Amino acid sequence: MTKKQIIAAYDPNGVGNPDHIFGLPFDEKNCEVILIPVPWEVTVSYNAGTVEGANEVFNASLQVDLFDPSIKDAWQLGIFMPEGDQDIADTSYVLREEVESYITWLEEGEDKERKDAAYLAKIPAKINKECKKLNDYVEKTALAHLKKDKLVGLVGGDHSTPLGFMKALATKHEKFAILQIDAHCDLRDAYEDFEFSHASIMHNALKMKHIEKLVQVGIRDYCEEEYAYIQDSKGRVKTFFDKNIKNQRYEGKTWSVICDEIIAELPENVYISFDIDGLDPKLCPNTGTPVPGGLEFDEIIYLLTSLVGKGKKIVGFDLVEIASDDHTEWDGNVGARLLYKLCNLMAVSNGKLKFN
Repeated sequence: MTKKQIIAAYDPNGVGNPDHIFGLPFDEKNCEVILIPVPWEVTVSYNAGTVEGANEVFNASLQVDLFDPSIKDAWQLGIFMPEGDQDIADTSYVLREEVESYITWLEEGEDKERKDAAYLAKIPAKINKECKKLNDYVEKTALAHLKKDKLVGLVGGDHSTPLGFMKALATKHEKFAILQIDAHCDLRDAYEDFEFSHASIMHNALKMKHIEKLVQVGIRDYCEEEYAYIQDSKGRVKTFFDKNIKNQRYEGKTWSVICDEIIAELPENVYISFDIDGLDPKLCPNTGTPVPGGLEFDEIIYLLTSLVGKGKKIVGFDLVEIASDDHTEWDGNVGARLLYKLCNLMAVSNGKLKFN
């Protein structure tokens, strides 16, 4: 069937296809947006669980209503997410145990007299090598989709996962900026000795000359080294700290004005890196490192819609650090709704859909 025939035969108000994300009828061939699931959380330093993030979002997506009153015929775009690579997930679980042993050893003072001290000391090199393989896999996968003129998003996993995707985008776009929604700066240099730590993603990304600017929103947990990095960046990093945003709003500045200020810092091409812990933790209680404060769901949707409305082009995005416990799908529920808006807004910014 052609895409036109698939659309004509599908009832967006009925029961969807349980084998496809959001219950949509599209596959890799006839979709416009393809999502790369990356079940990986090797270097997380607090709570685990994000390795199942893409699965949590997929399961919750089947309950998302497809009608978007602000975007015409949004569901007809075509969104598809293949199954995550189980080998990657299995490797992540094994390596995560080694990382936990190493971190515990660090916290206990790196006792050189332990019988396994020599083994523990070699763990960072091993982890860095395996993370490099993961980055290469993501880059290769993203490049294959980009070469087919697909719009691409990535669903983690932890926040280390999109580095390869960013590198792939650099082959298509000479320059772009990153809009980072996050509770953390992620500007640490090889945090806990892991070069590709989830806490080092933006430090690593900024090594790429193609990334002309990093604009951070919602930041409220950071170290002195990261603060100094921002101050010494000569404007390449612009951070809208959560505390400052809150204070401005308490004093009467509207969210609309603040959004205009955020958007004004960005060039035409924008990559969105969305760590779900940028939201208020009531919306993501099971994320790896929740922090009090943060943004509301509707505030984020307003910011992203305004971004597109002002002519910025979303060249790609990631949505990471989603997790859940055994009793609730709340994080996945919120994540699925964010994902649907991210896909649709990226499509509008690339001329694939239109605002109503």
